[in-house]
Amino acid sequence: MNPMAQSVSSASGNVSGNSDIEGVCKWVAALTNVETRESALFELCKRRESVPELAPLLWNSCGCIAALLQEICAIYPYINPPSLDAHQSNRVCNALALLQCLASHPETRSDFLKANIPLYLYTFLNTNNRTRPFEYLRLTSLGVIGALVKTDEPEVITFLLGSEIIPLCLVIMESGSELSKTVATFIMQKLLLDDVGLAYICQTYERFAHVATVLDKMVIHLAREQSLRLLKHVIRCYQRLSDDSRARDALRTCLPQQLVDGTFSNLLENDMATKRWLNQLLRQVATRAPALPGGNVNTASSTNTSEAAPGSARIGLQSTMPPAVSSVSANESLPASSTAASSGSATNTSVSSHTYSTALSQTAGLEGASSNTVSNGPGNSSQA
Repeated sequence: MNPMAQSVSSASGNVSGNSDIEGVCKWVAALTNVETRESALFELCKRRESVPELAPLLWNSCGCIAALLQEICAIYPYINPPSLDAHQSNRVCNALALLQCLASHPETRSDFLKANIPLYLYTFLNTNNRTRPFEYLRLTSLGVIGALVKTDEPEVITFLLGSEIIPLCLVIMESGSELSKTVATFIMQKLLLDDVGLAYICQTYERFAHVATVLDKMVIHLAREQSLRLLKHVIRCYQRLSDDSRARDALRTCLPQQLVDGTFSNLLENDMATKRWLNQLLRQVATRAPALPGGNVNTASSTNTSEAAPGSARIGLQSTMPPAVSSVSANESLPASSTAASSGSATNTSVSSHTYSTALSQTAGLEGASSNTVSNGPGNSSQA
């Protein structure tokens, strides 16, 4: 057994036995061979939850990271014009799942950022094709970013604020599928929960207005097609924005009426945490809807929210937002995948149940979101 395999075996407590560890090492070595790479991606993706030290093993094995990046770059020509098929999506999503292991592990996360590996995924996020291969590609890519922000580390926030992740997330929040919207909004929430992230977004009126406009449109959409797992992150984003004094002043004129008039009362009936966030938001923007004891939302109260058109037009009423705060300092966290990979060939010609499970599991660790979702394959998720 090689030294790295011995390290992995020791770290995992020999739960699966040395033969399993040696098997993982065999597949890691197979990544560097183009003829065996696809099978290696599939097998390692299945084992990523059972081998806690898979990330250091991948990072410290010669040629493995280069092989994963080759898989990423090989898809670029199929993005525009859009010609990505299900088999290609399956394969690259397996590579992305291994990158998520690197993003999640404390021993590899810092080097993962220093190598600028998240930037390789931004091309996948900057697509609007709604076919399943593209949707799973976007969702799995978002899962890698979500794994980073879930750690709440300043280094991660610094990196992401220095990239274009915010506008990319905003586009997905506005026009993506519900799952993609949920993960993108979770990422935005984690950025806002960091003090530096909040200061960055509220530094200029333009940044704040862009975020507030998208959140406003999401609330209007959620009033028609209600989703608790998405709404709770939208409300948390609003509540965190209200912690900034200038953003709070702006929200007094552009807070969506649906958050005040009880539109979501039934949806939030059993979610005390989200009701508390909503009440705190309403108190902080000084609406006329008083917070009630126990986190209940007052459904009968009204507010002085502008009657102008939703979105940027309403936010535009507050265009006299005070000057930008001083420059943000450089001290600038989804969920780990937990759904087991489905058995079968790594070369399926349709989007496999395994790929769907990998993509869907990106939302599994969201705070209180989709915790009861059962993956039955593409288009067949159900509530347990």
